[in-house]
Amino acid sequence: MVPDIDQLRLVTCGSVDDGKSTLLGRLLFETHQIYEDQLAALERDSRVSGTTGGGLDLALLTDGLAAEREQGITIDVAYRFVTTAHRRLVIADSPGHEQYTRNMVTAASTADVAVLLIDARHGVLTQTRRHRLITHLLGVEHVVLAVNKMDLVEWSKDRFSEIVRDYEAFSDGLDGRSTTAIPMSALLGDNVVAGSEHLNWYDGPTLLEHLDGIDASARSGTGLRLPVQTVLRPDSGFRGYAGRVVSGSIEAGANVRILPSGVTTTVDRIVVMGADGADVDLASANAGDSVTVCLATEVDCSRGDVITSADDPAEVADQFQIDVVWMHESPMLPGRPYLARIGTSTVGATLSSPRWRVDVNSGEHLAADTLELNDIGVCNLSLDRAVPFDPYSENRGTGSLIIVDRYTGDTVGAGMIRYALRRSSNIHWQATTVDAEAREVLMGHRSAVVWFTGLSGSGKSTIANEVERRLHARGVHTFLLDGDNVRHGLNRDLGFTDADRVENIRRIVEVASLMADAGLVVLTSFISPFRAERELARDRIGDRFIEVHVDVPLAVAEERDPKGLYAKARAGDLANFTGIDSPYEAPEEPNLVIDTSALTIEQAADAVLAVLDRRLAGA
Repeated sequence: MVPDIDQLRLVTCGSVDDGKSTLLGRLLFETHQIYEDQLAALERDSRVSGTTGGGLDLALLTDGLAAEREQGITIDVAYRFVTTAHRRLVIADSPGHEQYTRNMVTAASTADVAVLLIDARHGVLTQTRRHRLITHLLGVEHVVLAVNKMDLVEWSKDRFSEIVRDYEAFSDGLDGRSTTAIPMSALLGDNVVAGSEHLNWYDGPTLLEHLDGIDASARSGTGLRLPVQTVLRPDSGFRGYAGRVVSGSIEAGANVRILPSGVTTTVDRIVVMGADGADVDLASANAGDSVTVCLATEVDCSRGDVITSADDPAEVADQFQIDVVWMHESPMLPGRPYLARIGTSTVGATLSSPRWRVDVNSGEHLAADTLELNDIGVCNLSLDRAVPFDPYSENRGTGSLIIVDRYTGDTVGAGMIRYALRRSSNIHWQATTVDAEAREVLMGHRSAVVWFTGLSGSGKSTIANEVERRLHARGVHTFLLDGDNVRHGLNRDLGFTDADRVENIRRIVEVASLMADAGLVVLTSFISPFRAERELARDRIGDRFIEVHVDVPLAVAEERDPKGLYAKARAGDLANFTGIDSPYEAPEEPNLVIDTSALTIEQAADAVLAVLDRRLAGA
């Protein structure tokens, strides 16, 4: 295996059709790393799918998907390996089309060098700027500005200089990264591996010469960081903590600290599996090694914990400011519950409204309420428990995270931690003497939150009002939170966009939870159209939460139209109205379903009270 210091990870990026795949194919071809059968297949494919008039189309070496060959673009990330006299290059050919920016983020996340291609005819484009900004955020240390297709601008030095000036004007604020500009023609091979007589005005290195000369030994990274992937206990005599060392090194006998608990102990053994399947003990392990660590004492250590140096631990926090690249067609919704995966931990997460969104053309920070597909911005991130971390600028492995839709499992965003918010360590839960159970005793009944959800006009408020009237007559302490009433006060600053609706319900969840802690039976009447926010309420409120779906056909609700809202929505005078041009996600497992087209209000109230009485009785 080539030593890690002699391995260089590259990502080729830039706008669509700037020549990324052709460049990678040229590198493979010129360094004689294409087998004869591959070359024969390439010749056949070039005649069928090529774009070079029957000659070898080197881009087809990496554009493996049928859709890529048909469209002449890269969709997936293709990895290729080039071995030179000095090092091993691991090259990721990333897509240039804006639609597949998420794939480019994946490819760049582990790169040491970004080869940013520019078509000399077109110069710096929006996607060029976006990819440069992403490589900066992802901490790629070295950038090669590969001005490609110089043959199509008659090898013009002036054109090359103009492109370099345009690039420098945009990237001036992206400090801390070295950039080398190289003119070339990937199609013809000029200045890729060998020099070019057409570029006699250029006296710098070829691309391969430059890559061979990059010093990548000083990669960013802190001390020992070993996120625990799993706990191995094949028998009663062995307990090991398996994971990959993401930075630093670990030695047998070293003092280590387990985070987030902070417990210290000593490394007893470092174990890997040998070729024969037997355990092999190592004296030490370095970044990139996957090992099992046995500790000298019994400690509480499990998946998601991080083993660090005792005297150089990571930080621990639950709130951060992060850079975000949004990677999903559905926009980011501030306040919506997501999952964050950082290292080997998966935790609940919410994002604030963006502090700003970056204009990829000008680099300006723009005001934004949300982030759309391929947007780049800065947000505050709150987790439901503290996790070990390092700022991304210091350690990629413990400073990066992905944001996941907790219901679909889709990866929706990538985040890079800037720093922990000070309140993460300054704010703690204050212990109180009188708890929720004591307040329930004083009230004379248990607390609950009855959450009525359904379309406008379904009868939610009418049923909630009747239930509260009956409870009040029985001496039960109640409070009714109605959607319209709350928007006159607490939520008067919110509109009806998806993001505002998420925030509307988030606030109501917190208020309802506090009222339930006070011992009240809380009745809430809100459309609450999104399943994610109702599940947030269930998670936050716990077994006191009773979800009642007031389910009527849209036609019935629209026929009632007590406030004239459906008529306005149909006329185009009311945007984002649930059931018309904004979706309603029906509950999957509500505690009760009521159809007010089939039941009277009194019968509906009877059904709700039957469920609620079981809660109040402790059943």
